[in-house]
Amino acid sequence: MTFLVPKGQIYILLGLCLGLFSCNSNAKKDPHPKADIVDNYLQDELSVQKGMQLFNMHCASCHDFNADIIGPNLAGVTGKADKAWLTDFIRNPKKKIEAGDERSVQLYEAYSTYMPAFEHFSEDELEALLGFIHKYSEAERKSKKKRPGALSDPITEKITESNLLLVLEEVLQVPASAEHHPKARINKLAGLRSSEGERLFIADLNGKLYEAKGTTVKTYLDMVQQLPNFINVPGFGTGIGSFDIHPNFEENGLLYTTHTEPAHTREADFSLPDSLKVGLQWVLTEWKAQNPEEQQFSGSKRELLRMDMLGTVHGFQEVSFNPMAKKGDSDYGLLYLCIGDGGAIYADKPQFVGSEDEIWGSVIRIDPSGSNSVNGQYGLPPDNPFVGNSEGIPEIWAYGFRNPHRISWDAEDPSRMYVSNIGRHSVEEVNLVEKGRNYGWPNREGTFVFDADANTEVVYPLPKDDEDFVYPIIQYDHDEGNAVSGGYVYYGKMEKLQGKYLFGDIPRGTLFMADVTNAHRGQLAPIKKMGFVLNGKATTFDALLGGARVDLRWGMDSAGELYLFTKYDGKVYMVVDCIDKDALSS
Repeated sequence: MTFLVPKGQIYILLGLCLGLFSCNSNAKKDPHPKADIVDNYLQDELSVQKGMQLFNMHCASCHDFNADIIGPNLAGVTGKADKAWLTDFIRNPKKKIEAGDERSVQLYEAYSTYMPAFEHFSEDELEALLGFIHKYSEAERKSKKKRPGALSDPITEKITESNLLLVLEEVLQVPASAEHHPKARINKLAGLRSSEGERLFIADLNGKLYEAKGTTVKTYLDMVQQLPNFINVPGFGTGIGSFDIHPNFEENGLLYTTHTEPAHTREADFSLPDSLKVGLQWVLTEWKAQNPEEQQFSGSKRELLRMDMLGTVHGFQEVSFNPMAKKGDSDYGLLYLCIGDGGAIYADKPQFVGSEDEIWGSVIRIDPSGSNSVNGQYGLPPDNPFVGNSEGIPEIWAYGFRNPHRISWDAEDPSRMYVSNIGRHSVEEVNLVEKGRNYGWPNREGTFVFDADANTEVVYPLPKDDEDFVYPIIQYDHDEGNAVSGGYVYYGKMEKLQGKYLFGDIPRGTLFMADVTNAHRGQLAPIKKMGFVLNGKATTFDALLGGARVDLRWGMDSAGELYLFTKYDGKVYMVVDCIDKDALSS
């Protein structure tokens, strides 16, 4: 669906201010030209999404951001009229006209019609609507080219509810690592099967790697103490990015972490040109425990890889071994690292992502026990797609990702690797990743065109002849969520979930499942929503957290059982059962 909703909903909602300062060369001139106005508009993703829904419902039949339709082009409107005037006009334009407001009168004369009053909008709704208009109109105004056909609601089909409910049991409370919310920025949970049973590790972005024993959570590794240049600023994509334990940890004591340090702390292995500002550096570190059985780390560390980032977002995401690989397999002991685009599009540098000769926006695969890399600190697996190829970077396994957030493998077919990729403002995706392939960013977002030179807040339809990219097997748009929380294909004890990929949405806390049993490239798996039960009652994370951002994450232990946890309050829940909704009501 484009910005044009079905005809008949003729609301000149913002027949409003822009008619007299449209970007269209034929538009009438504003009688009160102003320098660009700076007002405070809501710009968080959830508010903007709510505003988009209101816009599509009430405004889109008359207004666009790159051309006049029934009403004027809205590009740049919030920089030309102040927020107070826009608010008053939307609430009751006729009142403004009858009071003799000069701009309102001239709008009426230009369009010969009254816009309906929207006095029923709540303050929150109006703020969200204006936030959306501001964000999208500014993006259109700043775009390098005007591209028609923008899709503000690219996936019109709504995700339906399944009949299943996950039964959750609260099992852990992670200690607060900050004075204010989110107090426990827990970001990853991973299990390790040892001779003494299950060991469960949890990372907090603020700098601590915990180990849980029963209901007790203790610090295993304090990276703030170990790393003098460690930085963590909530909201800026910093701190501990991820960790994983070597599959042979009981014998070799090796584990791996990623973290952030200030720009120019040390020379980067993958650096940016001197002419560009570096936002920060991401570092991959190997830790060797003297005694792997101890519950507090003591040992040595070495740096494997350091990388410059254009900005502070979309850095190193998940680092992981393939837990399904066995000794003797070609994948055993090889480390995968998901690397975001570093904010390349925000920095107007799309050339640094989306090709095999740039490391940003890729999933890399290295051998931490090897030494034939350029820096000599790790090895390059000979079956990597670009080893021996002067055209590509030998570390790269696959590329064309914006923010490849989580990675997991299918226990029934360990060659099937799933990577969740957080989209910009339109589409979230899960990809079935094959080596050497291009997954589209920054030219695609889901199964749609993304154009860095056009309005970057929207996507566009695919061309008819389109074979250069690999598309996701799961996708949903921002009507349903805003940032995908990647999960796992389940083969544990619960029969109802067998072969289902369980995932969710980070800020909203929505739970999804998709049957990926027969999913393959070029085919989208159908998605269903799931609810959950806690303490015998159906509820939501939104209700549990009082409307706060959920920050949902999934984890899996070595037995293949699932966990859910929320950064806001540091609570960890185990999925202990899956029931039909009918069973709860009975």
